[in-house]
Amino acid sequence: MNYLTAEKKQEFFKEYGKSNNDTGSPEGQIALFSYRISHLTEHLKKNRKDYGTQRALLKLVGKRRRLLDYLKERDIERYREIIKALNLRK
Repeated sequence: MNYLTAEKKQEFFKEYGKSNNDTGSPEGQIALFSYRISHLTEHLKKNRKDYGTQRALLKLVGKRRRLLDYLKERDIERYREIIKALNLRK
């Protein structure tokens, strides 16, 4: 079973991006990464020795961090909005 369908992805881009076709916006990507991170975190709680998934999770966290840094550098207001909307700390 696939936890991330095309419809689910479009939902994220529609809610956080400019439109559901706006897959390049940092906000949409950050929202998508956050969803995937939470899913992988739950998986790793049950499967502690799944090191492949652990590595994928760390790579995703790094990607999200870089996008957040980019957004913070470019537009601090959009950065603050996405942090608040997704309930990310920092």
